[in-house]
Amino acid sequence: MDEATLLIAPGSAEAAGLASSGRIRRLLLYKHDRQGWSAGMTLDWHIHCTAHDLSRRGMIMGIVNVTPDSFSDGGRFLDHGRAVEHALKLAAEGADILDIGGESTRPGAAPVEEAEELRRVLPVIRALRPVTRALISIDTMKAAVARAALEAGADIINDVTGLRGDAAMARVAADSRAGVIVMHMAGTPQTMQREPVYQDVLAEVTAFFQERLRTLEGQGIAAERIVLDPGFGFGKTLEHNLRLLHGLPDMMALGRPLLAGVSRKSMIGQLLGNADPAARDWPTVALTSHLRELGARLFRVHEVLPNVQALRMTEAILGHEPGQP
Repeated sequence: MDEATLLIAPGSAEAAGLASSGRIRRLLLYKHDRQGWSAGMTLDWHIHCTAHDLSRRGMIMGIVNVTPDSFSDGGRFLDHGRAVEHALKLAAEGADILDIGGESTRPGAAPVEEAEELRRVLPVIRALRPVTRALISIDTMKAAVARAALEAGADIINDVTGLRGDAAMARVAADSRAGVIVMHMAGTPQTMQREPVYQDVLAEVTAFFQERLRTLEGQGIAAERIVLDPGFGFGKTLEHNLRLLHGLPDMMALGRPLLAGVSRKSMIGQLLGNADPAARDWPTVALTSHLRELGARLFRVHEVLPNVQALRMTEAILGHEPGQP
């Protein structure tokens, strides 16, 4: 395959094969992204029959943890009223998506019963739906929770198991017109950080995404509805996370938007020697800008406003043509 073919056929089998083999040249993809994906092409995400073009304008996803034990802000928004207030604040600051979760997926987190998870998230979604135009995402591994959340007004299913944890999840997604976020995770939240091992983490995560796209399409979920999340910190060491960060341009060949969820994560603390998650917001902003340049289009963050500003500034630079004022 030559360079021209790659430019006109992102998402093709040939391009995906190059991604898994690590043969894609980053300079080529960088130029590709600076031009807005490719001439005459869009990078669409279909949600409820609406095509959201992410080729030039990415999205910020604001985190709303309705949990007592999330790693960064557990307990702060467990009260429904406070969760709704926080979500509306994030929307006012520019969040395109509000990601509502009722079960912590931090390393070692205990599972939550379905009834309790529903009790946490449904009142928040029902309160938000009439008062915000932001998209609403349900962060869950349970098909019954996803179904109830969609009925309450959610637009997106965000499943950290990549729709593998609950056998009924693919059917729930297929029966809806919701957007779907497929994440890679090795193991479960209870086991994922117990000495994760890969021969080649980039190749293995890419192969996982290839399999998921094929399987889910066969189950009635079109690729245009899917966003891919490499799962930073979910069954990865610091070295694995850094390899995936560097490999984002390679994964662009899969032809689907990439989501980066690095906000306040331990990898930042490990690199900077900072044990306080709340003190990792500015490094998160730096990563939002850098990862947008590398090809990511969606960013799941705790602090919305500075990440929105960093994203829009970066996109303005990437879209600027040399010689123009």
